[in-house]
Amino acid sequence: MYNQFLQRYLGFDPKTMNLRTEIIAGITTFLTMSYILAVNPDILSAASMDKGAVFTATALSSALATVLLAFLAKLPLAQAPGMGLNAFFAFTLVQGMGYSWQTALTVVLVEGIIFVLLTIFNIRDKIVDCIPLNLRYAISVGIGMFIAFLGLKNVGIIVGNDATLVALGEFTPAALIGVLGIILSGVLCYYNVKGALFIGIIITTLICIPFGVTDLPEGFSLISMPRSMTPTFFQFDFASLWDFDLIIVTLILVFMDLFNTIGTLVGAANQAGLVTKEGKIPRMKEALLSDAFGTCIGAVCGTSTVTTFVESSAGIAEGGRSGVTSLVTGLLFLLALFFSPLFLVIPSAATTGALFLVGVFMINGLKDINFDDITEALPAFVTILSMVLTYSIAEGIVLGMLAYSFMKIFTGRFKDIHPALYVLTVLFILKYIYG
Repeated sequence: MYNQFLQRYLGFDPKTMNLRTEIIAGITTFLTMSYILAVNPDILSAASMDKGAVFTATALSSALATVLLAFLAKLPLAQAPGMGLNAFFAFTLVQGMGYSWQTALTVVLVEGIIFVLLTIFNIRDKIVDCIPLNLRYAISVGIGMFIAFLGLKNVGIIVGNDATLVALGEFTPAALIGVLGIILSGVLCYYNVKGALFIGIIITTLICIPFGVTDLPEGFSLISMPRSMTPTFFQFDFASLWDFDLIIVTLILVFMDLFNTIGTLVGAANQAGLVTKEGKIPRMKEALLSDAFGTCIGAVCGTSTVTTFVESSAGIAEGGRSGVTSLVTGLLFLLALFFSPLFLVIPSAATTGALFLVGVFMINGLKDINFDDITEALPAFVTILSMVLTYSIAEGIVLGMLAYSFMKIFTGRFKDIHPALYVLTVLFILKYIYG
């Protein structure tokens, strides 16, 4: 009886799949991506958001989005607030551009709604074609470097310097523990330890305690009722939404979410052997819809853009092939709601290793960039370098796209530029003239 339910609603085929394998795969995926429960509240707290509320929003939106994907797309994938997208939220929208976090949440909600419409009306492919392939790789690499830089800065390994802008910081206990976290996470990844980044965070948190980097509150308990989402729930501010800069930023966020999701879907589907002979991914539209609705759910709860996690590949590697894997992962995110004291006591020093390793993984896209053609290589380099030096993911994307357009125009290669990119180029130029 239960096999019929699993087959009908979760895509589980008892003839070719094993239920125990699917469950183990779901647990593996959760352990591999559970570091987001510690990292996301830490990053969004930099935008003056309540850390406890953000934790609950992170766990709940991850659970709901992943369960939705399990039933709608029936694929072994999981969703959570995306790395890079949360940095964009906190350090570009709020700290960099000066908007309130309530306005930033509104941008995320609008981006999610746009994503839903693009998916329903099958416009997503045209949007993807607008951005040159090499720039897509460069954007991923640049975000990875930005996230790694963020981890080093947060713990004081890299500090500001009046003479050189940045410099190596002092080796304080927090900085040393941050370095240890990087090495430990790298070693655990080398040995393919399941949940390497999460385990690295927990171990370094424990090491922080005797050095005074982690402060355990009186009466500390691992288990408690979920923290209230009231400080962040449905906290929208539509007043500034029609600012020209916010319109540009919303479009950039749509691009980032779209590329991240499609890239993850293609990679995961290929790994799982789910791609058809025609090169199609089954129920891709449903997976994209789940992602888009997940973003809307996350905005309502009070967190940055929810997206499909590349760490889903860990569960696929364990044999996950159906929505059962996703369902298990989603239920574990729900269970995590009752362990908020554990995740909220984790200091920045303990998340440095995870942030740095995420950067290492994302820089893998460098090998796919065409460096033989200077009209492709220069814009890619501008994109990557600008993200770190301007401390803004959005500026890196805009400057990279402008560099691409200018290089192609002044070398007479007009056909390389998608018509929509001409429009974006004009908008970006206006942004700098009037912004």
